[in-house]
Amino acid sequence: AVIVLALVLGAAVLARFAPEGRIEVGARAPDFQVIDLASMDSVSFQRRYRGAVTLLNVWATWCLPCRDEMPAMEKLYQALGPHGFKIAAVSIDQGPPHDVQAFGQELGLSFDLLQDRSARIQQVYQTTGVPESFLLNRDGIIVKRVIGAHDWGSPVNRALIERLLDRPGSRS
Repeated sequence: AVIVLALVLGAAVLARFAPEGRIEVGARAPDFQVIDLASMDSVSFQRRYRGAVTLLNVWATWCLPCRDEMPAMEKLYQALGPHGFKIAAVSIDQGPPHDVQAFGQELGLSFDLLQDRSARIQQVYQTTGVPESFLLNRDGIIVKRVIGAHDWGSPVNRALIERLLDRPGSRS
């Protein structure tokens, strides 16, 4: 009876804390809650970015490769943001929001800066470190996953995002 009870409790713990599925290209991006540093409100990722082509970037202020890729992300956002492209840059910094905001101001970032001080997003998205990025189509499906710094402003990436923006997708 003790062994059966231990197995049942173990299964319950795994069911509660294990990710629902593999986070990979073709999978639906899971929802999570973060703080929007512009409004200091808690926001739902799916509710906020539903229907938009979105680059989800998990990063930290202390990460040098993160700093290196941000200017290209900003340039891409300036070019394609007016056409419906969004960037959700989720900092996993545990420090105060002001530190993340100051980082964004220093680099002149105008896309959405979000913060997850608990770093729960790393569990939800099964990341291996920072930076790690996920490009989502309008239906919230992951179409590209990149581990490490990446040139998001490259012609190949820009063409991919432009193609995704041309596809209306479902907006339900």
